[in-house]
Amino acid sequence: MAKQVPRTRMARRKRRARFFIKTILFIGFMSFLVLGGTIGYFAWKLSDVAADTQELLKRGEKSERREEAVNPKQDNISVLFIGVDNRDGDLDGLSDALLLATFNKNDPSIKLTSIPRDSLVNIPHHGQDKITHAHAFGGVDLTVQTVEELLDIPVDYYVKLNFEAFIEIVDALNGVEVDVAKSFYEQDSYGNHNAIFIEEGKQVLSGEEALAYARMRKNDPQGDIGRGQRQQEIIESLIRKSASISSIRHYDDVLQSVEEHMTMNLSFGNLIALHQYAGAINHIEKLQLKGENLYMNNVYYYQLDEQHTYEISQQLKAHLEIEDSDPYSTPGASVQTEAETFESENTY
Repeated sequence: MAKQVPRTRMARRKRRARFFIKTILFIGFMSFLVLGGTIGYFAWKLSDVAADTQELLKRGEKSERREEAVNPKQDNISVLFIGVDNRDGDLDGLSDALLLATFNKNDPSIKLTSIPRDSLVNIPHHGQDKITHAHAFGGVDLTVQTVEELLDIPVDYYVKLNFEAFIEIVDALNGVEVDVAKSFYEQDSYGNHNAIFIEEGKQVLSGEEALAYARMRKNDPQGDIGRGQRQQEIIESLIRKSASISSIRHYDDVLQSVEEHMTMNLSFGNLIALHQYAGAINHIEKLQLKGENLYMNNVYYYQLDEQHTYEISQQLKAHLEIEDSDPYSTPGASVQTEAETFESENTY
């Protein structure tokens, strides 16, 4: 009988091992089904949202500065993000934020360039004016055309969203983390003055707070430059947050808001192709167009520095790996004097 004890123990161990393996296989299989179902649902939802929000530019699929249409799967591309100063589903009006992202497939890497909303530029067929007015004059098409002329590069894609989408996306992701340099009061999205208080230091901001943080300018000693830097910080924080696995359960709310308050000319396939840049999310290089304050006829403008604008243009061309169309020209030349006349009589 003594010899049967090891066999019994061995049999028990084998039964336990088989049970353990079956349990692990079952859990793995169920996890596969759940994860697969989640990914499948997300892909279906994203495809549906992409189709509903897609709105092509009047120029067609390619920029006039491209010989042929680009493909994010195999080409370097640029995307213009346009934040519109409106709520309630309205995507018309002034552009309150302009950020141009360029993507290089070989690194892969991302550069994010902030364009101050009051920048004095040439708006095609409207003359010298604030770049924010381009959207009011001619929508996305004229905004894209103006940015292309300013930086002498092609703008391949655009994404336009209003305040409502921004607030809902931030809230759906349980806020964004920022490092506030100085405490300040700012109006809320309904125009109520000093309705939002942002305290100094690292913290997580709600949608309304994040919007106030991104819009504030008068209390920033750097003015438009500081505002642009804060907008870049918010976008970068949003990208990192949305890329987190823990954010997957919030995607349904995010996509619902996007579907109602955003338009773009990116297709579902284009969005999937951008996955190759996931590794570059924590290493986004932020660029800022520099200049100085300018008052003309009691109206405030931000006069861009020509040399710096040219240098930014060259950096973006190198990142997109495109040739300089005219190496002797200076993109974004918009320096004006007090004697020059402005074409637009708009008083925005």
